[in-house]
Amino acid sequence: MPFSFHIPNNHPHPTSWNLPNPKQRPTPTNQNLILRRFSPFSSLRTSLDCVSDGGVEKGGSPIRLPFVVRSPVKVSRFFWSGNCLQVVSVDGSKAASEVGFDDRLLRACGSVVWDFFIPRGVTGNYVEYVKWKLLHRVFSSALQVLATQAMFTAMGVGFSSSLPSAAALNWVLKDGIGRLSRCIYTASLASAFDTNLKRVRFTTSVLFVASIGLELLTPAFPRCFLLLATIANISKQISLACYLATRSAVHQSFAIGDNLGEISAKAQIQTVCFDILGLMLAALVNMWIESHRRQQAGLHYLIYPFFAAMDLFGIYQGLKHVHLQTLTKDRLEIILRTWIENGYVPSPAEVSEKEGINFLGVKRKSLWPIRIGCLNSKDQIPKWSMKTIQCITDEDYYFVCMEILKGLKRTGQPYILLSIREGAEAVHVIMGFLQACYIRRALLMNSSRWEIIIMDESNASDSTMEDWSIIVEDAKKSAERDLSNLIEQMVGKGWMLKNILLSKQEQTRYSFVCD
Repeated sequence: MPFSFHIPNNHPHPTSWNLPNPKQRPTPTNQNLILRRFSPFSSLRTSLDCVSDGGVEKGGSPIRLPFVVRSPVKVSRFFWSGNCLQVVSVDGSKAASEVGFDDRLLRACGSVVWDFFIPRGVTGNYVEYVKWKLLHRVFSSALQVLATQAMFTAMGVGFSSSLPSAAALNWVLKDGIGRLSRCIYTASLASAFDTNLKRVRFTTSVLFVASIGLELLTPAFPRCFLLLATIANISKQISLACYLATRSAVHQSFAIGDNLGEISAKAQIQTVCFDILGLMLAALVNMWIESHRRQQAGLHYLIYPFFAAMDLFGIYQGLKHVHLQTLTKDRLEIILRTWIENGYVPSPAEVSEKEGINFLGVKRKSLWPIRIGCLNSKDQIPKWSMKTIQCITDEDYYFVCMEILKGLKRTGQPYILLSIREGAEAVHVIMGFLQACYIRRALLMNSSRWEIIIMDESNASDSTMEDWSIIVEDAKKSAERDLSNLIEQMVGKGWMLKNILLSKQEQTRYSFVCD
């Protein structure tokens, strides 16, 4: 079992492992110290007196060695009596000699299991994520076993009248069409895996559970086997594509150091072990179904809703403990809104709680929403806002203007448009978004006036263009004033500022042309 050592720097007498004669001055030697390990089981911070006189005290009292050993279950202190080492527990638990064999065995087994499943150097929310992953994988694995059994029954496997060649052809067609659909889906939603990771992951998990329901229906409709199985496999392949595309980002969110490989390896161990538990659960369910043969045809449909609900509940709760440090448009807006209103940068955990999963993809309606993208000829640009666009120079990496959407869903909805120039870096996007947020705050302070102007541009007076220019300039000055402090706090909170993850529409940039 690896332990961690903490050697105080202020100790007057460095101690070596080749313990010297107590009367001699110890000689320092180089040691291979095992790195300290963080363990959620123990967050002990023991303050110990590490002062030693370098020799045996009067009366033959043991010498306290200047270090403690921390393990997941206890903190120990070592003493040298002159001819042997003594171990004393200093965290309130019993010493090693006083602990019974059963307790030592239980602690050892717990430590081995912990090291087997949990990597070192992960954030505190990783354990909660693994707990819900256990629930998800167990019931998902059990559902897949029951669905596969139902499909074999639908094809006639195990009956004398079955046609192996026809069954094999149906299976190949099912898999082939499913994999083709997986390629199409992955190509069409490539950027969504970054910008809407949680929503896409949960949505495809719902598809996966629904596909298992279709597979369970195949025995009841054997003539529609190919149709049902193909639709189910398409859903499964889409879910698999999303899982593979988002897996590394989820693992990276838990990493404290550059130990992504270890976290990925532990995740595979967890998946295998949890799936085995699911297979055992499915075996028990099959044994129970076999003992109720008369009701066997309908028992699968009674079990499915409960197992499916537990599977989705585990996925949903697990995703709530995934705190992504990458910046998207939605996360950046939450950060900047909190910064302007409360004067601080929220942590990834706070933003994750506010962001949620948003399963249906329905965004909360708000006044003066901000859109990142480029001008759309179908939308209306007010004349008093067009001056902002006309005044951009070669030194500007973005511009902010007002637009009024024209369409079936949100006709007349005013938006603040942030358009980014080619070659702009993440800091320019943050700067532009911060300025847009300050513009929105100024508009909300006089919302009734600007709403009237937006609804009918004829209500705009001669001073409207001047007022808009003042709002834009004041917002830019505020953004420039706050930018350095904002960036510093974002880095301190652990946000990754190297790049802003934007959707395909948000990635559209403009190029400056000097006529």
